[in-house]
Amino acid sequence: MASTAPHFSLSFLLPPLPSPHHGHHRQHQLGFGFSSPTQRRLSLRNRAMGTDLLGDFGARDPFPEEIESGFGEKVLGNVDTEHKILIPKASALSLSQQDCSPVSPLQAPMSLDDAKALLKKVVGWRLLEEEGGLKLQCLWKLRDFKCGVELINRIYNVTEATGHFPNLHLEEPNQVRAELWTASIGGLSMNDFIVAAKIDEIKTSDLAPRKRIWA
Repeated sequence: MASTAPHFSLSFLLPPLPSPHHGHHRQHQLGFGFSSPTQRRLSLRNRAMGTDLLGDFGARDPFPEEIESGFGEKVLGNVDTEHKILIPKASALSLSQQDCSPVSPLQAPMSLDDAKALLKKVVGWRLLEEEGGLKLQCLWKLRDFKCGVELINRIYNVTEATGHFPNLHLEEPNQVRAELWTASIGGLSMNDFIVAAKIDEIKTSDLAPRKRIWA
């Protein structure tokens, strides 16, 4: 038995419209034929919105003309686009985001040219060329001795997880000196620059000497 589409009839009164004949309300009767509840809801919604076919803000289905134009093949995000999540390589990460790795005693220390190139990626550090090999050094001028102790504690908390510790010196009255090198190879390794970059991210503004304000 073939199914027939239900037919609905809506009857309502419209407010009086400006016309030569005042004083009469006109009754309008509209009939809608729907093939499914979904189409019925969409049809009523479209009529309620009038000429605004886009409706509320948000996503919408493409119009037939847009589908025929093949616009989906001309933009990013086509249905057959392959999406991949790429995990960045260590070289793409900043030094502070990398982890220290074991260093073999047979590994050669970093060359001076390589060390100078990496020195541009850390702030406030300088190279020391000593008889025992290259080292990294950084100095902090602080407000007082107590602030120096606090900075050393912060450096220890940051470097503890790396397993690669700097030599720290608290020099009176208000200076902290840090030196980094890899003793097992007699010079610098990538670990030294990784730790230096992590130390660079430590907050020190609250430990710095107060600026004088002249009246």
